[in-house]
Amino acid sequence: MIDVSLVIPLLNEAESLPELCSWIVRVCEQEKLSYEVLLLDDGSTDNSWDVIEELAKANTCIRGIRMRRNYGKSGALNIGFAQAKGEVVITMDADLQDSPDEIQGLRNMVFNEGYHVVSGWKQKRYDPITKTLPTKLFNWATRKMSDIELNDFNCGLKAYRNEVVKNIEVYGEMHRYIPVIAKWGGFPKIGEKVVQHQSRKYGKSKFGMDRFINGFLDLMSLYFMSKFGKRPMHFFGLLGVMSFFIGFMMAMWIIGEKMMHVYYWHDRAPLITSSPLFYLGMLAMIIGTQLFLAGFIGELVSRSNPERNQYDVKQTIN
Repeated sequence: MIDVSLVIPLLNEAESLPELCSWIVRVCEQEKLSYEVLLLDDGSTDNSWDVIEELAKANTCIRGIRMRRNYGKSGALNIGFAQAKGEVVITMDADLQDSPDEIQGLRNMVFNEGYHVVSGWKQKRYDPITKTLPTKLFNWATRKMSDIELNDFNCGLKAYRNEVVKNIEVYGEMHRYIPVIAKWGGFPKIGEKVVQHQSRKYGKSKFGMDRFINGFLDLMSLYFMSKFGKRPMHFFGLLGVMSFFIGFMMAMWIIGEKMMHVYYWHDRAPLITSSPLFYLGMLAMIIGTQLFLAGFIGELVSRSNPERNQYDVKQTIN
């Protein structure tokens, strides 16, 4: 097995690729590391693939993988993780904002200090406040929900043990949450390293403001799937029972009030349907029933999944 695999997803980065690869090769040779560079062209519309072909011809340690269309960063990373052969797998962006000089430091933290995942922290950033402020809010929310003390979940510069990338799945836009996925996948030792951030030299950013909305929704989805993916009744069933019980108590209150009017106070009781509480109670019971049925159907679907009872075993002793 080689020392390090560099997994680099890219989209329309033809200008930066020669400089980036030259920098990576120089660092790895100076540090005497055996290496491979996986350049994952995620549906580029410029001449990025032509540049990758030239680089691969000049250096057999550089490999190119061309996606049929643009699947997103997570899809490219998932393909790269499946192909990576290094003991340590390092991801970085292709826009030269991540410094290859960090390779040895990241590798040492994984290989020598025993971390499963090491995430880069761009403590000093060269981005506008419209990007840095939402990023801080995003990182704060992720820390609170995942209980992982990282300052920069979205940094593209990360290092992993090989077994980590072979046992996790990245899809959608989950690349922001790989440390969270790793922790919930049984790899809890997660560290952080301050890394150098460089201003973009070529091209423009491929991400807009919608990534923060999508990121929050992905975090909620990831949290739900990790907690209740194999037991949906525990979530929907509990909410359904609570909602139905609240609605039922509202209905009992209205019925009890009417009986008090008729049997004890001997006056004309108001119509049950004239009370707003009646409609709120009915609504709560209907929603509760629907939630319970959603959990029941989810449980039936989950039980028919052949992977329902598959678990990762770390080690066995004969």
